[in-house]
Amino acid sequence: MKSRHNLLVAGLTVAIAACSSAAPAAPTAAPVGGEVQIYAASSLHAVLATAKTAYETAHPGAKLTISTDSSTALETKIEQGAPADVFLSADTKSPQSVVDKGLASGAVVKFAGNLLTVIVPTANPAGVKTPADLANAGVKVIACAVGVPIQTYTATLLANLVAKAGYAADFAAKYTANVVSAEDNAGGIVTKVGLGEGDAGIVYLSDAKTSNKVITVAIPDSANVPATYGGVVVKASVNQAAATAFLTWLAGPDGQAILASFGFLPAS
Repeated sequence: MKSRHNLLVAGLTVAIAACSSAAPAAPTAAPVGGEVQIYAASSLHAVLATAKTAYETAHPGAKLTISTDSSTALETKIEQGAPADVFLSADTKSPQSVVDKGLASGAVVKFAGNLLTVIVPTANPAGVKTPADLANAGVKVIACAVGVPIQTYTATLLANLVAKAGYAADFAAKYTANVVSAEDNAGGIVTKVGLGEGDAGIVYLSDAKTSNKVITVAIPDSANVPATYGGVVVKASVNQAAATAFLTWLAGPDGQAILASFGFLPAS
């Protein structure tokens, strides 16, 4: 009887030792399944349609729902409790504001860059050849509402151009006087200029690539204004893990390759 007891104890000891010496289980990846509601700047509309297909194909069970608008409008919606999981902005100011107000999980993730360009209709009826021509009498400029990121970047661009040779001190004032429409987002500028409702507008370089009804007029590199896009996971999201997984993917190699194919630059 004693011998049998000793054998049982010995066997149990060996089993415990074997378990303790086994390699630890590999950590499981964060779940990516379920629906992720993405609020994104309008300039991301086209690229996110492609990113959605790529992401859902690579992550079975994941479903991305994308809503686009101006970054400032989306920021306001989130602050008012709209059910977003991820906020992708055309600047870092709007998502940082969400962070500062305690409405985000974690810090702002910079995921893309962009530059500005002048667009004109393909026929270029106003004969715009350089940004300086935007101040010429009679040129109808399509712009964006105050507070929208593209408008903020444009204001900086105008100040940069005034400092360059060939631009009059009143260039910015004459440009402003030529504005005939203030759109809600950069996509609205592309649409109106493409339809010939304006002679020119300033948009992101990636926006210009989305339309075959406009052509670009280069902005001097020394005056151009790099735009940095930032994203956050919204704290009220009910699918935090999936939201984080998507934002990480977008800022990673696969997401960056898709962004680059649409004319976006790496985040600076």
